[in-house]
Amino acid sequence: MMPREYQFGFELRHLVYFREVARTLHFRKAAEALAVAQPALSRQIAQLEGALGAPLFLRSRRRVELTDAGRRLAERAEPLLRDLAGVPAELRALAQGRTGRVSVAFTGLAMATVLPRILREFQRAHPGIRVELNESPTAAQLAALRGGELACGFFHPDAPTPGLRTHLLLSEKNGVLLPAGHPLARRRSLRLRDLAATPFVLFPRAHNPGFYDRVLAAFARAGVTPVIAEEVWPRANGIGLVRAGLGATFMCPSEARPLPAEVAFLPVAGPGPESRLVLGWREPPDPPPALAAFLAVARAAAPRPG
Repeated sequence: MMPREYQFGFELRHLVYFREVARTLHFRKAAEALAVAQPALSRQIAQLEGALGAPLFLRSRRRVELTDAGRRLAERAEPLLRDLAGVPAELRALAQGRTGRVSVAFTGLAMATVLPRILREFQRAHPGIRVELNESPTAAQLAALRGGELACGFFHPDAPTPGLRTHLLLSEKNGVLLPAGHPLARRRSLRLRDLAATPFVLFPRAHNPGFYDRVLAAFARAGVTPVIAEEVWPRANGIGLVRAGLGATFMCPSEARPLPAEVAFLPVAGPGPESRLVLGWREPPDPPPALAAFLAVARAAAPRPG
């Protein structure tokens, strides 16, 4: 049963007929424009007046005029009908992936490497789709994806992710970012055991348990117990602490350029943690058109590393 608030005594066609008569102020001309018989048009207007409980036109042999109620209805009906006329094209654009919005989460590694190019290419190819960006750690992204609160995310996988599809974007062994004044900063490379006495700036394990554990495992293989001075997030804050001389941190070669003068990046010889960055989204069902467009651009702009 139709809800009471949507039960009207008139139909959309009554408003269309009224608008044409209000525009021309002439029943014969309005009937010709609408391709209906003039008596039928007069009946439709009378039905609308009866449903609204107010006369809409003053009629005489010589002229037709709008009443105050008619002028008010014309003011309200015109934008309403104009908006309704645009609905089919708007819905077609949504269905075809030409308009809409996509909520995208990312980690600092994504923004420092593949994401800017993806966003640039996507904006060029799909200017009608708005991308809503949110920096978020891996654990929060996984929860948001499973809960349907996020369209897709750029995160660091640490285990199989049931219910999600992923596309590998980056896989690199980390180097070490040191303060420029560190005694080892002038070397061409180093081993983790060289850093046994160097404090490290990491991030809370809950944000990305997989990478955190790979860091500790790399130190263990090198026979070193790391000195963890700070745990901060987001990643850019850790880099800031290195610049301040408070410790070292890990960084992928892809994000290590350009760097400020206060720090130095050195490759790690021997055991070192690896960073993996993926693009992930829910499955099934198939992604909606706007998301499908974003995924296509992302996978083309940042192909799977070989």
